[in-house]
Formats: sequence, C-alpha cells, structure tokens
Amino acid sequence: MPRPPLTLLGAAIASALLLGACSATKTPTYTEEEGRQRIIRDQAQMYADQEPVTAPITFYEAAARALKYNLDYRLKLMESALASDLRDVSSHEMLPRLVASAGYAGRNNDSGGTSIGIEDREQSLRASTSEERYRELYGLGLSWSLLDFGVAYYRTQQKSDQVHMAEERRRKVAQNVLQDVRNSYWRAVGAQRLMPQVDRLLARTHQALLSAREAETKGLLPRQEVLAYQRALLDSIYLLTVRRQDLEFAQSELSALMSLPPGSKLILADQAEPALPELSQEINRLEQLSLENRPEIMEEWYRKRVSENDLKIAKAQLWPNVSLDFGYKYDSNKFLYNSHWTETGLQVSLNLLRLLQLPDLNEAAESQGKTDDMRRVALSMAILTQVRVGALRYQLARQEVEFADQSLRVDQSLLDYAQAARSTSYGSELELIRAEGRYLLSRYQREAAYSSAQAAWGRLYNSVGLDILPEQIEQHDIQTLAREIQQTLGEQESSKLLTSTQGTPNVVHR
Repeated sequence: MPRPPLTLLGAAIASALLLGACSATKTPTYTEEEGRQRIIRDQAQMYADQEPVTAPITFYEAAARALKYNLDYRLKLMESALASDLRDVSSHEMLPRLVASAGYAGRNNDSGGTSIGIEDREQSLRASTSEERYRELYGLGLSWSLLDFGVAYYRTQQKSDQVHMAEERRRKVAQNVLQDVRNSYWRAVGAQRLMPQVDRLLARTHQALLSAREAETKGLLPRQEVLAYQRALLDSIYLLTVRRQDLEFAQSELSALMSLPPGSKLILADQAEPALPELSQEINRLEQLSLENRPEIMEEWYRKRVSENDLKIAKAQLWPNVSLDFGYKYDSNKFLYNSHWTETGLQVSLNLLRLLQLPDLNEAAESQGKTDDMRRVALSMAILTQVRVGALRYQLARQEVEFADQSLRVDQSLLDYAQAARSTSYGSELELIRAEGRYLLSRYQREAAYSSAQAAWGRLYNSVGLDILPEQIEQHDIQTLAREIQQTLGEQESSKLLTSTQGTPNVVHR
C-alpha cells in the first residue's frame, strides 16, 4: 500500500531538518581577511583614548598612565564590574516568579468520549465533546518556592563575596603595577642620562681600535703592545655594550607598562632624585599591617565564606520545600461554564533519601573550614616572610647606594686626573678611555643601585599591602590621577610606615 502524501512530506521535512542540524555542528574557520581585521581592531583598542604625551613624564605621571591604560589593570576593573552585575542578577532570583502566558491550541478532530457503568460495563452516554477544536489560552501565574528562595539567598551572598574578591584582585594588580613602574622608571631615567655618554664613548673606543689596528699594520709600535691595547679596548667595548642593552630594556619595559604605542618617543623628567626614605617602623608593626591589608589574605577570607555558602546550599536542599502558587487563567472554549478563573495552591515536599547526606555534609563542612583556615595561615606566613625579607633588602639597598656614591666619587677623580695627564701617545689615550669607561660603569652601577633601592622600597610597600589610590577620584585625567597617587602614597608612607625625609643625599652627575 503506498504511503500517504502527507506522511512522505513529513518524512522529507524531518530528514532535511536532521541533516541541517548535523551540518550546523561544524563551524567554519576564520579567513585570513577576518584575521587581519581582528588584528587591526585589537591594536586600535590597545591604544585607544590615550592622552598624548606633551611633556616629560614624571614618576607619578608614569604610574598614572600605567594604572589608567595598563591592559591587565583594565581587565581586573572589568572583572570587578562583571562580578557586581552578576550579584545584581542573582539578587532578582529571590523574587517570586510572575509568569504570563498566551497560546493557541487546535486539533483536526473533536475530543470527547463516552461513559460506561462500573458494575455492568454498559455504555450509558453517547459520544460527546465539551471542547472546541480551536481555542485560545491565556494565563498569569505567581509562584514562590521556599527552596528556590533559600538557594538564591545564599547565591547572592556568594556573588557579593565574589565582588569583594574581585576588588581585592584589582587592588593587588594596582599594587603590582606601581611596583613595576617604580622599578622600571628609575632604571629608564638612568638610561636617559647615560645613553648619550655611552654612545659617545663607544664611538671613541671604536675609533681608537681602528687606529690601533692601523698602527699594527704599519708596524709603528711593538706587536705585543698593540695587541694588549686592542684587547683592553675590546673589553671596554664589551662592557659598555652590555650596559647599553640593559639601559634600552629599561625604557622598553616602561613604555610597555604605560601601554604607549610602538615607536612613541619616551622622554622622562630628569629631576632631582628624591631622597630614599629611612624606615623607622618596627618589623612587628609592619607584619601587623601586612596581615591587615594584604589583598591575598582578604581574598582568601572571602573565599572561605563562599565555600561555607556552598555547603549551606547543599544543606538547604535537604529540608522540606514549600511552594505557593496563585494564577489567573482564561480559556476561549465556549463550552466552558466559566471561561476565566483563579487558581491557588500550596505544596510541601521532602526527599527523604536526601537526609542521608547530612552527616557527610557536616564532615565536609568541617574539613573545608580547616582547609580554608590552613591555606590562609600558610599564606600569612609567606607574607610575613616577604615583609621581613623586604625590610632587610631595603636596608641593604640603601647601603649599596652609599657605597656606589663613594665609588663614583673615586672614579670621577681618576677621570679628572686622566684628562689632566692626557698626551698624544696611545697609552695615555687608552688610559683616558679606561678612566671614562670606569666612570660610566660607576655611573651605571650608581643608577642601578638607586633604582634597586627604589624597587626594594616598592616591594616593601607592596608587601605591607597599602593602597595606592584613594577611594574616590574626582577626575581620571593623567594630571589629576598623578596628584592623587602622589598624595595617597605620601599619606600612606608617613602615617603607616613612619618614614623620614632624610635619606641618602643626591649626587650631582656630570
């Protein structure tokens, strides 16, 4: 017997839908043009809406630019905003559900039926129907579940704690950004001061090397003396080249921290170096401050509450659920005596087998609490070690700066003597180049020692966990933000680290 046409048509439609669903699981790969457009958009977003650099950049302006335009920090800001939005969304789940519905129902024949006697099993009514073939349905229902409310309540608390955790992560990224800027900025300032002098000395050294090779070729000096001369020049070139590379890396790192576009000319404000603060706070007080302020400890503390709420949610699902329902209904069926009506309902339900989970949940809660506490205690111990090591490193870094100042003064005197005793011989020229090289290396070591001391101070500041931004910022332009950072750092350091402004005296550089 041939299939009915409608059956064949239905089978064809079902087959087409099935094949279409199978083919939809394979997504096409991106084309090269789409890849190029994506790169262009991403690069434009990296450097979008940046204030142009119109003047030499101070340390606090560099910090402001890094905090405003650093992509990692901007990502943490977005994560914090997302966590806040998710908390607001979760809070709406505690509200009752108000559902409006509208529909249309139809069938190709009449519904209905007959009745038979229970005792004699004989038909008592002829077939009849009380429902139209096509009708409209409308409804508005309000429902509330105690279990859903309890779960949503604890979920909202979790989201609130996750907002706090995201804020602590943002604080930590801001602190790390400032530490990186403090380290790179002073190295870059040293590079800006020394690079021209290093380049000039390298050019003179290369020229002296060419002259020595020419003297060797012409036999103007003994071969052993000329080779020793060349060896000394090559050693000087090597040391200067290595130091020059370090200086270039410092400027590149600072540009990357401030998210400057590639090829941007970086000019730093060559101002007098601020005196290194003298740490006069006791180590026990610094340790107490770190335990109070470190973002990592606060994040772990909030994480413990998130874990506790997870277990509270699991326990809430063990107890009876009470649900309330109220709704308004409308049916366009003309055979109904009442085409619109209201419904109310109350239901209490309990899964008895789930109560068997209660002892295991209590044990899990105890184990989870001990694990969270131990993680926080271990982290606290590591932080205390960072504070102690950071304070010791800073004190040693200050001593290193003092030693570098002494070495610089000696090499500067040697350079003055070599310049005064300069003659036309190769030996005196070599001695002058050596003296200039030693002087520049001492300058480099002094700049490196000072930048290391600034970095050590930044690590100590970071290890204590002090904030670098005020709670409220009126404007976010670079100048205002730089002033806010400078004021906040000054207040934090003077009030909590008890520093004094008398530090290592500045050295006047040639």
